[in-house]
Amino acid sequence: MANAITVADEWSVRDLEDGSSLTITVVNCTELGNQSLPGIQVVYMGNTINYEPLITERWAYQATKKGVDEYLLEDNSWMVHQDQFVKNYLVLGSPLKAKVEVKTRSSKVITKEYDLPFEV
Repeated sequence: MANAITVADEWSVRDLEDGSSLTITVVNCTELGNQSLPGIQVVYMGNTINYEPLITERWAYQATKKGVDEYLLEDNSWMVHQDQFVKNYLVLGSPLKAKVEVKTRSSKVITKEYDLPFEV
């Protein structure tokens, strides 16, 4: 069976300082990662984060080691400025969740969470 890809959500946060916007697209995939299992992708600014069972299991382990329920994926986030960013998290629990926080210079922090289609 071929990988079925569907857009689950797409949203933007506009920056009134310069008229730009940060757009986030969340995609459901029926086959993702080395094991070809269901997962989601978060796409922003040309970056793609794959929430698939193998890497998510590693992130969950690292979160448990740090003793946190929300694990910031620093390598998969854009945090160059304090007043504008895209932060991606793995939220532990049942179900596991992908969390995205977006802020522009003129906006408040906008947060959305997405259930992952698997457990680790």
